[in-house]
Amino acid sequence: MTAVTAISLRHARVRYGPLEALHGITLTAPGPGLTVLLGRNGSGRTTTLRALAGTVPLTDGSVVWDGTDVTRVPAYERARRGLCLVPERRSVFGSLTVRENLELAAPTHDLALDAYPQLARLLARRAGTLSGGEQRMLAISRALLARARVVLVDEPAQGMSPTVAARTYELLAALDACVVVAEQRLPPALHGRTAIVYELRRGVVVFSGEAAELRREQG
Repeated sequence: MTAVTAISLRHARVRYGPLEALHGITLTAPGPGLTVLLGRNGSGRTTTLRALAGTVPLTDGSVVWDGTDVTRVPAYERARRGLCLVPERRSVFGSLTVRENLELAAPTHDLALDAYPQLARLLARRAGTLSGGEQRMLAISRALLARARVVLVDEPAQGMSPTVAARTYELLAALDACVVVAEQRLPPALHGRTAIVYELRRGVVVFSGEAAELRREQG
């Protein structure tokens, strides 16, 4: 039986020094399923992921996971409970090989190579020498191996070809987890897939609804 999980921000505010990045936003990402945070640079989408993960503190509001307030639960404890964050940058250990990166996530990495066969020929390479797209494949693979309950990914398909990007969204959509991704625009790979979308602008939610509804609005 598929377990249902959800993670939410409730009236969340985040400040970086004198600047407020999130202005009391409320959103819920249910799972299993895919939630997309849309917005240009500076919109607050990355900060939203980090707030959910606990890597930035809230100045007001709360983070609720499966009905439990986890606002004061540190990031490492959220990770221990089954939350996986894949940031846009520094998402792999550059000085370690691809194989060593995968082994940090799980003892065997067959699942990762099934997801991205391209990684098989790169196992002995240091992760820091990979292209941007290859590093994203490795980072996503590590998230798949973690078998997390909540998976947060900042720009999952960055640097990937359209074919690999489509494969990445296929993998994320198939996870038995609450998956939240941050993107600058609605990815073509989501066409025909069910997803909840929140569009952010300057730290405020300006749209929430199904991806198909947003496409209709955008014409």
